[in-house]
Amino acid sequence: MATGVSFEAIVLAAGSGRRFGGDKLLAPWGSGFLLESALAAAFAAPARSVTVIVGANAAGVSQAARAFDARALIVHAADHAEGMGASLRTGIASLPADTTGVFVFLGDMPRVPTSVLPKLAEAVMAGALAAAPTFQQRRGNPVLIGHKLFPQLLALSGDAGARSVLQDLGERLALIESPDDGVLFDVDKKGDLNTHGSSP
Repeated sequence: MATGVSFEAIVLAAGSGRRFGGDKLLAPWGSGFLLESALAAAFAAPARSVTVIVGANAAGVSQAARAFDARALIVHAADHAEGMGASLRTGIASLPADTTGVFVFLGDMPRVPTSVLPKLAEAVMAGALAAAPTFQQRRGNPVLIGHKLFPQLLALSGDAGARSVLQDLGERLALIESPDDGVLFDVDKKGDLNTHGSSP
């Protein structure tokens, strides 16, 4: 990273996975758990640290994250039942004061092509307020959000996540073309576990 640039990464892993039937992030994926693939992408990002935001099944998810990589930082979102906005709020509040921007990964997205991550960083370092990957003109995840937007993220509520903040940015949101649909693919229901598709 450039001098004076300090990116962090957070993995939102606090949801209960109700539509999945519970314990979604610990479901088998590849040779491990679903969460592990999201963590692998997060640790591949040009970031100083990876923080996992836990809530539902905090003990199990925390144990899985630390077993995957002992460097994983764990932060509990006490109000996680409110939705993704609460988890993201908690994650932003936990970041060091000198953070330039934060990569936001979703724990149920196991096929993120890591080649897009440095490009997101380059866009924010070049002046974009945030950067997001796209595939076939659809915006996906993870996103990289610059520190100037942190006050808006800290005001989030409900289950909208960062979408409401990003949609108002216009040209100040850099869009980076993804090599595959891994930036769109998430595991919502158990049948999705059979859709491995391409690998990062």
